[in-house]
Amino acid sequence: MAGEDLGNPENMLVVRIPMAKPGGDLRPRQGLDPRAVRTRTAIAAAATTLFLHQGYQGTSIDDIAAAARVSKRSVYNNFGDKQRLFTEIVLGATPTAAEFTEQLVANLADAADVPAAIRSLARRHLAAVAQPHVLRLRRLIILEATRFPDLAAEYYQRAPGRVIDALTTAFQALHQRGELHAPDPRRAAEHYSYLVLGTVLDTALFTPDAPPPPPDELEQIADTGATAFLAAYCPQAG
Repeated sequence: MAGEDLGNPENMLVVRIPMAKPGGDLRPRQGLDPRAVRTRTAIAAAATTLFLHQGYQGTSIDDIAAAARVSKRSVYNNFGDKQRLFTEIVLGATPTAAEFTEQLVANLADAADVPAAIRSLARRHLAAVAQPHVLRLRRLIILEATRFPDLAAEYYQRAPGRVIDALTTAFQALHQRGELHAPDPRRAAEHYSYLVLGTVLDTALFTPDAPPPPPDELEQIADTGATAFLAAYCPQAG
């Protein structure tokens, strides 16, 4: 794992980097050289921090090597080039997104009190997305989407898109139960996502140096977004 160490555990970006050299077998292996693991982890950690704060163009292999306290040759030997390193870091964040999605939507389709479950969902979802490291990563990927269109598309599919897919499945089940009126569950998932996340994400994109809202304001944003969603999609509202 590599992380962005800003002095606060809440600012940690968990990145899982395969422990293999470029072109090698990426499956987990026993008996890895601890020194090689430490070097590869240090490079990934340094690159993660620099990419998030300086961008892809603003970060050089020299910068990464200096921050990781390794030689440039070590960076090239472990990752091939800057593009490969950037790709591995971006995609290395997606296993955490998969775990988050599973936890976020778990039991939603079977919730006994659906309005309460959706309000809880909205608070947890927004609190996670509004973390500074998540906002920086999303902004970085959007900024580099023209340069790396396939990478941006794959990240979307594995992270934000995975959440939409999971919500779609849950809302479809709730529609079938009569708990929501969502004949188009994917559109309902998209509406939910914008109502809950849209303002915070837009603000972060256009004012990157502004801190995210404090927890009490995030809860208020999530609550009002969930209320608007329920007003549109609860059966009694239709």
